[in-house]
Amino acid sequence: MRRKFLRMIACVGTIVIALCFAGVRLNAQDENSCKTWPSEPPASNPFPQSSDITGICFTGKYNHFDVGDTWYLSWASDGKLYSPWTDGGVNHISSLSFVLLPDYKQATTGYAVMSGDDPMHLKIEKAGVNVGDPTPYKGRYPAGGLIYNGAWYLGTYGLLDSDGSPDTGLNWDILGPLVGYRYSTDYGKTWHEGPHTPATPLFGEPDKPGDPVKMGVPHFVDFGKNMQYSPDGKAYMVAHGAVASDPDPRPANLSWITGDQIYMARVKPSIRNMNDKSKYEFFGGNNKAGRPIWTHDFSKIKPLFEWNNNAGSVTMTYDAPLKKYLMCVTDGTNTISAFNTYILESDHITGPWKMVTYMRHFGEQAYFVHIPSKFISSDGKTLWLGYSANFTRGQKPNPAGSAYGLTLQEVKLLH
Repeated sequence: MRRKFLRMIACVGTIVIALCFAGVRLNAQDENSCKTWPSEPPASNPFPQSSDITGICFTGKYNHFDVGDTWYLSWASDGKLYSPWTDGGVNHISSLSFVLLPDYKQATTGYAVMSGDDPMHLKIEKAGVNVGDPTPYKGRYPAGGLIYNGAWYLGTYGLLDSDGSPDTGLNWDILGPLVGYRYSTDYGKTWHEGPHTPATPLFGEPDKPGDPVKMGVPHFVDFGKNMQYSPDGKAYMVAHGAVASDPDPRPANLSWITGDQIYMARVKPSIRNMNDKSKYEFFGGNNKAGRPIWTHDFSKIKPLFEWNNNAGSVTMTYDAPLKKYLMCVTDGTNTISAFNTYILESDHITGPWKMVTYMRHFGEQAYFVHIPSKFISSDGKTLWLGYSANFTRGQKPNPAGSAYGLTLQEVKLLH
């Protein structure tokens, strides 16, 4: 994501943004060859092993786009995929989501439209950028996006770096709030800003910059084409966070890629509702019967689960053929070394959760891992992992095809 300033010299000048070109690298190996990734959860793992999905294997088939990072693909009713992106170039357009100079207050976030039904033959057909002031933060990055009934919503969130630069020391190690949502009603031709700013964010957290948040870097649950499998017509978001009373905080305890807990919120998606906190419900734990409690009171929000020093960026997809929710969580360790990604499964959107696989050093530094529902097979057992990887120097691509930009990697679920 963030520490590749030198790698971006070809794409971004100090202020003047030059042009970058999107490249594609394909690999189509024998589909009968599938390499199982060993599951190596640490001893503190709180999840039982799933007996329904016992692991994943990689077919060796991948498609890599040599573009910016931060992609989350949302499947619209027109069959196309809509996504944010940033910190790089797409189709001769560049984006940089942090400010380079003290008085420069224009951070950009990109958006793009992707067409095609085969992950090996996709086309990025439209791209653009939006501009926003990150103050009082130094970075303003894309959160998850949603396109539903022709309205496209894109969120942003704030970031700070403790030593003042994401290119030295830790990388954007202080997570700020979800700002709110821009929206477009014409598939990205024009955009409307929401009413919130980084200083006055949607959910009113944190109390002051640098304090922990709970709904950090939220991503929408992928319910399929135009949210067709939403259980109640609502959009659900998952996010990572932490609390101030952490008994054992680590360096970069709550950053863009590290945290301690996973949280959830839901809302009936509409232009009126998306930027109105009162329209949101937050997961508030389970009652004595084990059923989820939903509350409009943000102060009563409870985590879906907690795994101290082992949570981070999170996404969720509904695998309709299997009737399973699949959650991808990346623990970004210290924000600059190799990362760990694990996949959980549940029959219910709020859990309980079981471990599918814990992939130590996946990528070796994969982040924003997600499962685009459009590419789930008819039996639900073959799918594609989308992710970016290896923004710091010295990281090795593992599996092959892992690199900065967007990688789509075919995997099979083991039973």
